[in-house]
Amino acid sequence: MGKLRIGVFGVCRGTQLAESFVLAGCEIVAICDRYTSEHNHIESCINMLGKGIAIYTDFDEFINHDMDAVILANAFHEHAPYAIKCFEKGLHVFSECNSNATMAEGVEMIRAFEKSNSVYMLAENYPQMKHMREMERLCKSGRLGKILYAEGDYDHFMDPIYPEIQHVYMYNEHHWRNWCPKTYYITHALGPLMKTTGATPVRLTAFASFAPETRELATASHVGDRAAAILTQNDDGSVFRLFPWSEFGGGPYSNFRFRGQWAQVENYFDTNVSLRYSAGYAPDGEETVQVYDPVLDDPDKEIIEKCYFDGRDYLTARIFLDAVREGRQPEYPFDIYSAVLMSSVAILGWRSVLEGGKPYDVPDFRKEEDRKRYENDNLTPFWGMDGSAPTLPCSSHPDYEPDEALLENYRKLMKGFQK
Repeated sequence: MGKLRIGVFGVCRGTQLAESFVLAGCEIVAICDRYTSEHNHIESCINMLGKGIAIYTDFDEFINHDMDAVILANAFHEHAPYAIKCFEKGLHVFSECNSNATMAEGVEMIRAFEKSNSVYMLAENYPQMKHMREMERLCKSGRLGKILYAEGDYDHFMDPIYPEIQHVYMYNEHHWRNWCPKTYYITHALGPLMKTTGATPVRLTAFASFAPETRELATASHVGDRAAAILTQNDDGSVFRLFPWSEFGGGPYSNFRFRGQWAQVENYFDTNVSLRYSAGYAPDGEETVQVYDPVLDDPDKEIIEKCYFDGRDYLTARIFLDAVREGRQPEYPFDIYSAVLMSSVAILGWRSVLEGGKPYDVPDFRKEEDRKRYENDNLTPFWGMDGSAPTLPCSSHPDYEPDEALLENYRKLMKGFQK
């Protein structure tokens, strides 16, 4: 197989991902973005990847370009409709973040996928961090015993005290980040736990921490919550505790912990690993407590060190490209069924929050009875691409709206900055 030809949809994040595909031996042949002047992202993309790349603003024209696969790096909640169009064209799909924003989209997407010959991969890169790879190695070695509990905390504090955050990440009042419930941005918290343990959530409950902005800043966020905790029971009897997108003080700091019968391991100040055994359970010659910076052991180490996000984009792209070249689907939890399951945990976790922690069973969309149950469930907290209004509250306090002074400050800040 020669060089794979790749198209990129959504050039802001997509340009970063595309660079990893180039380093992995691919050719970027086309880019598509609805906003050709957005922060000069198109120009930056061309400068980084080279001239001669076809530029589109219409996705339907874009996927008629001669290419093998598409990187979906568009808006967080809008991947499913475009993935379906790719499946219908026989294109392989590398989808960044959540696969679907509604339960019905998950059903529709899987049904379209099963009629295609496409390879689909959820481009969740957190499992490829070097400390996550080390913790996976330890968990799968059996040295911790059976994994009983794991926690994943994705902390990304987007403080409105910094105007540039608003300009770059929340540039209009209907932007998804201004309406994103705290359970929805889930893959950075849940993906590493599923990858490391092999466990799959089957039941959940969730609660949120409500703390709306009270300072006289500029914000259009309608969320009001700082965090939401999801607790899952898994198919192997273990339990996960997730904070999908927390905004705690002192962040950003994403923490992962795995607790087994005999030992536990967690990351310590980002990249260091802390391994602790119960008394008498440390293997001969090992200390009971160990804290260390794991060594990156990979044949592509030199390439990895050149890439964004400590090389985890490159490692994720490599997994996808290996699957495409070998004519198979990626392994758990990056396949389409795992991707839709993660989105289901996010969506049903939010329903649980709104219903006072009501437990929900997590559907398995390999089963037709589960698909039937949710095939018409289009409830969403987001504004639609057609301008349709949300059909679910995005705050744990459903009547919450940002103070008019906050909105007015936001509008003044955004004046003259049009999308």
